[in-house]
Amino acid sequence: MVTATGYAYPWDFAGDPAAAERAREAGVETVAVAANYHSTRAATPLHPRHRLVDAEHAACYLPVRPAAWQGMRLVPRVPRWTVPDSFTVARKALVAAGLRVAAWTVLTHNSVLGRENPDLVRRNAFGEPYPYALCPQAPQVADYCATLVHEVALLGEADGLILEAAGPLGVDHGGHHDKTEFAQWTTVQRQLLSLCFCASCRRLQRASGLDPERVAAQVRAALGPPQSPPKSPEEALGAQTAAVLRAGADASASALHARLVATARTAAPGIRVTLHGSASPWATGAFAPVGPTVAEGIDAVVANCWAVDSEAGSGSDYGSVSGPGGGAVAALRDLAPPATAVGGYFRPETLPAEEEGLGALAARLVAAGLSEAHLYHLGLVPLAGLDRLRGLVAALRSA
Repeated sequence: MVTATGYAYPWDFAGDPAAAERAREAGVETVAVAANYHSTRAATPLHPRHRLVDAEHAACYLPVRPAAWQGMRLVPRVPRWTVPDSFTVARKALVAAGLRVAAWTVLTHNSVLGRENPDLVRRNAFGEPYPYALCPQAPQVADYCATLVHEVALLGEADGLILEAAGPLGVDHGGHHDKTEFAQWTTVQRQLLSLCFCASCRRLQRASGLDPERVAAQVRAALGPPQSPPKSPEEALGAQTAAVLRAGADASASALHARLVATARTAAPGIRVTLHGSASPWATGAFAPVGPTVAEGIDAVVANCWAVDSEAGSGSDYGSVSGPGGGAVAALRDLAPPATAVGGYFRPETLPAEEEGLGALAARLVAAGLSEAHLYHLGLVPLAGLDRLRGLVAALRSA
């Protein structure tokens, strides 16, 4: 049977005694509560006391122990906009309602730490920083990610750990009144703008036999008028250069994911580890590339099923399995070991409104290999949105 996980913020449960029961009624077995999350301005349409929460910077919703972070350059911030240790408050409410809890942990997406440490963020071929995007090639960033995973797994006492942004972010970022869509960059151009040329990535390129200045010049040429946009990163960079870049990125992704899984299991033996990922080798963002195969020890990998274009690689149409994310699910199923579950991440407004359309979509998703539904978001959407998500879960279980 298809299982269901609903996502929520800690503040969705603080001061709302009905929230946990509402989550159970949505048809989920597990609720993924944000344990470490980026800045956001979140609607709370069902909360009895407020309608907006302004989480002004990335923060950890579990205690930040000084001893655990001693000597670290990157240390998570503590939130001021909700109750102390709000993750634990939410977990206890959900457990009392008979639900399992996963600790939803965002890793490299952190604007406050990025702005304070500009040498540790992603930089494009023009030298422009992406301050929201900590670069996982930097050893300090990889250490931060591992320490964060250890602390969340240890202190969260959750049944599972869900990792988001477990890899590089790129040019796409929905913040600061973003206006980049007006440039009408193609998917390939966005992929090229997402290649990193920070000091750590330049060192990696040199170690792989590439000239970073030459590669950056090729990217700049592909982004500048008057020529027509390239049809693939390989066309812009040359097949050999593109292959070397991807091999390095694949190796880095595999190493990071293996380290995070081992760290989590050291802190909490037996904890279930889920990764938000993409099969596209050129993907960046919350759903980072999983590498040539899904790392050993990852129990489930989840595809983005509402924004397939930004996750698609060159020559790939992950929306081609007739409906939101069907191709993305199938592509991950091809890369994942048989024992690794494949899930899809869904928003209610991207789903068919009619029961017949929802049933047809569910059948295609299950046929593509989907066995988990991840629902975004129990606290953000109104009752009509929860009804739509509940309908998806029912349709998937009937498919």
